[in-house]
Amino acid sequence: MNGDTSRAEYEALRATIRERGTRRVTLFVLSMAVWALIFVLGLQQGGRFATFGALMVLVAGFEAVYALHVGVERIGRYLQVFYEEAGHLPAWERTAMAFGREPSGDGIDPLFSLVYAAALLLNLVPVGLTGQPVFILAAGAAHAGFALRILRTRLYAAAQRAKDLERFRRLKDSG
Repeated sequence: MNGDTSRAEYEALRATIRERGTRRVTLFVLSMAVWALIFVLGLQQGGRFATFGALMVLVAGFEAVYALHVGVERIGRYLQVFYEEAGHLPAWERTAMAFGREPSGDGIDPLFSLVYAAALLLNLVPVGLTGQPVFILAAGAAHAGFALRILRTRLYAAAQRAKDLERFRRLKDSG
C-alpha cells in the first residue's frame, strides 16, 4: 500500500470513528425519547402491553449503541496496531487507550448502560400494577434478561480494548 492510500485509509477510518461516536449519542437520545413516549402512553392505557413495546425500544436502542461502540473501539485498535505502532501517524489511539487505563472518576459511560438500566427498572412499574402473576412473571423474566445483557456488555466493553489490541497484533505478526 502506498503512502497516499495509507493516509486515505487512516483518514477515512478516523472519520468513521467520529461519525459513529456522534451517531451513538444520537441513537441513545432518540431511543430514550421513544421509550419515554411509549412508557407514558402505556401508563395512560393501563400499561400492560406497552411494557413490552417500551422494553423492545430500550433493547433496540441499547444494542445499536453497543454495536457502534464495539465497532469504534475495534477500528481504533486497528489504527493503533497498523498505523500508530508502525510510527506512521499521530498516537491518538495509543494515548486514548493509556488514558482510559487510569480511573478518572468522570462517570462517563460510553454505553449509557446505567441510564438504560434505570429506564429498565422504571419500565417495571406498570408490570407490578397489573396484579396478574403470569404477566408479572413473563415481564420480569424479559426485563431480567435485558438486565443480564447490560451487565455482560459492560464487562465485555471493559476488556475489549486489550483483547482487540492483542488480536490485531497477532494478525499483523502473522502477515
